[in-house]
Amino acid sequence: MKIGRFRRNQDVFTGIVEGNKIGSIGDIPVEHIIANNLTGSVRALISSWFSLEELEYAPLIKPCKIICLGLNYKSHAEEGGWKLPSEPVYFEKSSSCIIASKEAIRIPDNIGRIDPEVELAVIIGKTCKNVSKQEAISCIAGYTIANDVTARAMQKQDQTNKYPWFRSKSMDTFCPVGPWFVTSDEIDWQEPLKIELRINGETKQSSSTDRMIFQIPDIICSITRYLTLYPGDIISTGTPEGISPIKNGDIVECEIEKIGLLSNPVVSYGTHS
Repeated sequence: MKIGRFRRNQDVFTGIVEGNKIGSIGDIPVEHIIANNLTGSVRALISSWFSLEELEYAPLIKPCKIICLGLNYKSHAEEGGWKLPSEPVYFEKSSSCIIASKEAIRIPDNIGRIDPEVELAVIIGKTCKNVSKQEAISCIAGYTIANDVTARAMQKQDQTNKYPWFRSKSMDTFCPVGPWFVTSDEIDWQEPLKIELRINGETKQSSSTDRMIFQIPDIICSITRYLTLYPGDIISTGTPEGISPIKNGDIVECEIEKIGLLSNPVVSYGTHS
């Protein structure tokens, strides 16, 4: 099942996606559906149907936290000249930077290079702590697409100065997520999914999720050794090689097999000093 958030005129609602049709189940937050394990019963709540063309996307979810994997594709580590990690390396991205498909990625003027990064994102389905690899899969509610937008020049400057680089990852609009999520019963975590990023129609990243260094059970096991994960939390599992900069006027498309297409325009804006 695909479940998303949509806007029609001024009304925002949760919808069940079936082909090009969206069945409204009212304003039930996605995180409520996940936390209460309602994915198997919400279809009965559909009150009306709409065509996808007559709707806009709304932000999918409000997670407690977004945890991102760094250097989880060997090819990406090699293109950046980074040492391959011996265990999952992760960092947090602010949940306030989540935007929906079709919303603009807004980049401040004169900030230097900005890179989008397509990633398979795991949505956690229940509270979990100290889970084993065998238990990890039962903690997954579903999967979606995340674009880990990064102020690359700022990140490198902060790394050089040995400062935290949280700000380079967490600016407003720097985490498009969507266009919806697919429940875990429709995707086998071991299934290789084609993952691709295009800028203005030109393919920049193209790989498969089976090329990740650390697979999903390893990631969840490692994170929950130290952190408690809650329903609705997002784990973004890393990006493959091919990172390329974006600029004002570009269109960024992130696509993952069996999930869908996450598309966002890029808009620059001035800031006050």
